[in-house]
Amino acid sequence: MQPPKILAFDADDTLWVNEPIFTKTQERCKSLLEKFVAPGVMEEKLYETEIKNLRLFGYGVKGFMLSMIETAIELSEGKIGGNEIQQVIDMGKEMIEHPINLLPNVKETIEQLKGKYEMMVITKGDLFDQESKIARSGLADYFTKIEIVSEKNVGTYSGVFSRNNIDIKEVLMIGNSLKSDVLPICELGGHAIHIPYHTTWVHETISSHQTNGFVYKELADIGMLPNYLKRLK
Repeated sequence: MQPPKILAFDADDTLWVNEPIFTKTQERCKSLLEKFVAPGVMEEKLYETEIKNLRLFGYGVKGFMLSMIETAIELSEGKIGGNEIQQVIDMGKEMIEHPINLLPNVKETIEQLKGKYEMMVITKGDLFDQESKIARSGLADYFTKIEIVSEKNVGTYSGVFSRNNIDIKEVLMIGNSLKSDVLPICELGGHAIHIPYHTTWVHETISSHQTNGFVYKELADIGMLPNYLKRLK
């Protein structure tokens, strides 16, 4: 590929910790439902409910919290009490207010790249929640554009680049999800770097045979990005 002019970063689990917060909360909810359901049942039902509710609530903590409440009511056959429901709501509030923990080497890498490339964020989720996380991350001033979208697919990316008058061939997308951050960009004829994260929501997980032969670069750590970009010049 030619040296990019624009670096587009995913946010959750690329710049800061996200999925482990959901996993920890799910474990707490599972403990709350132990008296109503057998082990393993809750995870499957919660995922089923989340996927069903995506078209209504979208991605993010609020939709997750509502799906947890719905799951708890269904699995307990309505026996769960108001106190337990309040605990689930409190879990959701804790998630929204959770401190932003940048992943290793993120701040140093972004600082190294500042001024050498135009940098932007393309992230999906709840608008209010994502805006808050970006503001609290301490990284907002490094990015010239921030796009918060409800879904990440070919149509979404095409719209983002079109309304910002960006040629996709000048963009390098960096993210932890093959499904959301890498393959749609490749399908549009652009370039992307996959930086795997140790915890990935099952909805974002795809196997190697589902990559449709698209070529992309994989880096083990975001700290390797500056040297990779230098080799393109």
